[in-house]
Amino acid sequence: MTIRQDRIRELIHSHLSSILLIDVTDPALKGVTITDVKLDREIEYADVYVNALGDEDRRGDVLGGLKRANGFLRRELGKRLRIRNIPVLHFHWDHTMAEAAHIEEILSTLDIPPETPTPDDTIEPEDNK
Repeated sequence: MTIRQDRIRELIHSHLSSILLIDVTDPALKGVTITDVKLDREIEYADVYVNALGDEDRRGDVLGGLKRANGFLRRELGKRLRIRNIPVLHFHWDHTMAEAAHIEEILSTLDIPPETPTPDDTIEPEDNK
């Protein structure tokens, strides 16, 4: 990724987060977080990954709300970004949070005995001769 792509990706991420937090009035989009933005090489398309923190059941409502608000979001990005063409936004649900919770659940069920130090692990003071 070039420096320009990375800079535009970060700007899209921060501006979209701000727009969703302040300007969007759709109740389906309340509490939605932008987790990642990925751009193609030509900066024509942006894959935007979203999540409603702690609420995996809202996936359909959130993605539907983002589909309805897509034109508004692109127009608002166009007002805030100083680039010639605003990328087409494709929204995707980010499963990272659910997967992390599932891994934590699995790890908590494991019965792992605490480590006991072996004689080789102890640190002995050095003799200063």
